[in-house]
Amino acid sequence: MNLNKIKKLSGDASFRIYYRKKYSNRSSIIIYCKKEKKSNLLIYDAINQILNQHRVKAPKLISQNYKKNYIEINDFGDLTVFKILSKRKNNNLLYLKKIIKLLNKLQKIKITTAKTFLNSNYKIPFYSRKKMINESNLFIEWYLPKFIKGKNKNIIKKKLNKIIKNLLNKLKYKKKVFVHRDFHVSNIMITKNGLGLIDSQDAVYGNIAYDLASLIDDVRFPTKIEEKNIIFNEYLRINNFLNKNNFKNDFEILSVLRNLKIIGIFSRLSKRDKKNKYLKLIPYAWELIENRINNNRKFVDLKIILDKNFPKKIRKNAN
Repeated sequence: MNLNKIKKLSGDASFRIYYRKKYSNRSSIIIYCKKEKKSNLLIYDAINQILNQHRVKAPKLISQNYKKNYIEINDFGDLTVFKILSKRKNNNLLYLKKIIKLLNKLQKIKITTAKTFLNSNYKIPFYSRKKMINESNLFIEWYLPKFIKGKNKNIIKKKLNKIIKNLLNKLKYKKKVFVHRDFHVSNIMITKNGLGLIDSQDAVYGNIAYDLASLIDDVRFPTKIEEKNIIFNEYLRINNFLNKNNFKNDFEILSVLRNLKIIGIFSRLSKRDKKNKYLKLIPYAWELIENRINNNRKFVDLKIILDKNFPKKIRKNAN
C-alpha cells in the first residue's frame, strides 16, 4: 500500500492513523496501527461484525493486511453527531433521543463471540471489578503526581484507591449488557442510512448505566443540567423496568469514576505521547465530577479528599 497516494485524516487519542482512499465512485478508510494492533484492527473488526449482525451500523471490512498493520473499511464520512449538535441550530434533544434508541439496540446484543479475519475466535470480555479499579487508578497514577509530591502522595493514593473500591461495592445492577465503553456523540456518525457507530474495539459486557453516563456526562460536549436530566428521564421512560433510584445510583458512580479515568488518560496522553490538545478538556471533566458529587451522600469521602488536595485553582488549570 502506497500511503503517499491517499489522504491522511486527523487522528484521535489512540495509536491509530487514518487515511481516506479514493476510488472512481466511492471511498474507503485505511486504519494503520502498529502498536496495540490486535485491539485496534483485529478486535475492532470483530466487534463491528457483531454490531452489524444486530442492525447497528458499523464499518465493514473491505480488505486487510494484518502483517503490514492495516485494514480497509467502509467510509462513513466525516459528519458526526457532535458536529451537528455543535452548531446549536438544530433540535439537540431530537438527536439525543435517537441516540437513546441506538443505545437500547446495543444493550439488547446477546452474541458474545465473533470470528476474526484471522479465523480466530474473539469473545467480548466482562467489565470486571479489577478492570474498573485499574481504569480509575489512571487518575491516581498520571494526574495526582503532578500536584502532590513526597510521602503525602502515597498516603493519598491509598485513600483514593480505597474510596474507589468502596464506590464500586455500591453498584446495584449485577446483570451485564453490551457496553460500547466510549459511547458519545463524537463516535456516532450521520450516514445516508441512519446513525452509525465507530471506535467500538473496547466493548465489554458490563453495567447497564455505563454508556448512558458516557453520553450524558461527555467531557467533549458540554450540556446543560436541564438537557442531562431530560435525556436521563427519557432513557428511564423507555426502560421502565429499571428501578430509578438504583439506576441513578449506578449512573452517578460510573460517571464520576469514568471522568476521573478520563483526567488520568488525558494526563497520560500529554506526558507519555506528547498529545497535549486533550488537556484543555480537563477543567470540564472536573465540573462533571463536581456536579455529581456535590450534596451527594455516597460521595462524601471522595469529595473531602478531592477538595483538600485539588482545589478550584488546580481544577481550572488545563495543564
